[in-house]
Amino acid sequence: MHHCTVTLESPLPYHAPSSHPIFSPPLHPRHFILPFSPPNTGGLHHHHHSVFTCKGIQLSVPSHGSASLVPFNGNGAAIHDWKLRSVGLKSIDVATLGNLCVDIVLNVPKLPPRSREARFAYMQELSKSPPDRKYWEAGGNCNMAIAAARLGLHCATIGHVGDEIYGQFLLDVLREERISMVGMSEDDDIVDSSSASYETLLCWVLVDPLQRHGFCSRADFSKEPAFSWMSKLSGEVKVAIKQSKILFCNGFGFDELSPGLIMLALDYAVDVGTSIFFDPGPRGKSLMTGSPEERQALRHFLKMSDVLLLTSDEAESLTGIGNPILAGKELLKNGIRTKWVIVKMGSKGSILVTMSSISCALAFKVNVIDTVGCGDSFVAAIAFGYIHNMPLVHTLAIANAVGAATAMGCGAGRNVATLDKVTELMRASDINEDDEFWSELVKDLNTEEITFLSKMVINGRNSQVNHIALQKVVSELLPKLENSWLEGKVAS
Repeated sequence: MHHCTVTLESPLPYHAPSSHPIFSPPLHPRHFILPFSPPNTGGLHHHHHSVFTCKGIQLSVPSHGSASLVPFNGNGAAIHDWKLRSVGLKSIDVATLGNLCVDIVLNVPKLPPRSREARFAYMQELSKSPPDRKYWEAGGNCNMAIAAARLGLHCATIGHVGDEIYGQFLLDVLREERISMVGMSEDDDIVDSSSASYETLLCWVLVDPLQRHGFCSRADFSKEPAFSWMSKLSGEVKVAIKQSKILFCNGFGFDELSPGLIMLALDYAVDVGTSIFFDPGPRGKSLMTGSPEERQALRHFLKMSDVLLLTSDEAESLTGIGNPILAGKELLKNGIRTKWVIVKMGSKGSILVTMSSISCALAFKVNVIDTVGCGDSFVAAIAFGYIHNMPLVHTLAIANAVGAATAMGCGAGRNVATLDKVTELMRASDINEDDEFWSELVKDLNTEEITFLSKMVINGRNSQVNHIALQKVVSELLPKLENSWLEGKVAS
């Protein structure tokens, strides 16, 4: 399925790791959309039945061959060499790989049956005729691109959409939100454009009277990825990756694209100095026990990604370690390029682990309506902080705020939090404080630096933890957000 419904749970008590297998050695028509004007903030769109919301970019692309790197603003923002190893500036802030779909959001009297056969029949019945357009919403990686663009980042999506009504809807949404779309198929791809394997991927999002969610997609009922007929990166895709500062990939991409094609994109990004963000999501568990190609691809992502993003449960699944900080350290130790490991812990907050430091930020207090899209929004804000070389605890603070602001609304797609909602939440500066939980989590850790975002700081640093006041962080973040939106960059 193609929904990043983020389950954010508190970590389980620490238990010692056992030997873990994930770190063993590895075994037609194209769409290209270029928005012509910068995005505007706009308000939060409300749709009667949708549960999901985008914005951003100009992209210079030669017709063939490699790309010249075009500055994304007049004088460019200074980025550390370890983030951009290629010579020159990149015109795209964030590109997403795959996982483009249209969500059909329906209220149903009860969720679909559990058995595979019954669920397939249920989906076939739903698919007999297109539901009213008011139930459609952009889904998958559109969520992340939308949230990132609303922070002022220049965004592109790389993937496949068909030529039918759903594909046109998705392209229209991206165009309206000023997000570029780069098609992955080539003229010589052997596929019948009228076949189901070429159609835009649909995800049926079913909501029962108790607001529980169920998901159905044709990708759930096939052993092969939905677009398994793709086998290589087009010239346009390579240009987009080369001109991007960050390439974002998640586990749901494996539902659409073959592991081999995904690894081609990852390796090309590494070659051209594009940073890799990877969020395995719920698919991480199945990739660990999947085909040899899937297991190899997962290991490759864990080693070659610059930034890993996981829930505490996902971090434990991949490492066998219950303490999220120690799990993060294990992922860093086993990575080759990994610089940040970020663990999302729901109402507790989030943690950013590097080789020399630990940063912790408490979650904002909000009335949670829907968690769909929160993880995607969180990632978008992490990309914002990464690109603009912000202090780590500032990056976590804005990510917590963007994720929380999305949770206050109904779903994702065009309904993710606007910049206005994020700044309003940050100004309120109301966070969940649980000193006992955090004290227990960081005790007995041997690290050079632990930074903790607190609502109030009395004496600043103690013997172990450097406390930073939330109000100070917010006062520094808000002008940067405004500058980013108005100028397309954060002034350094």
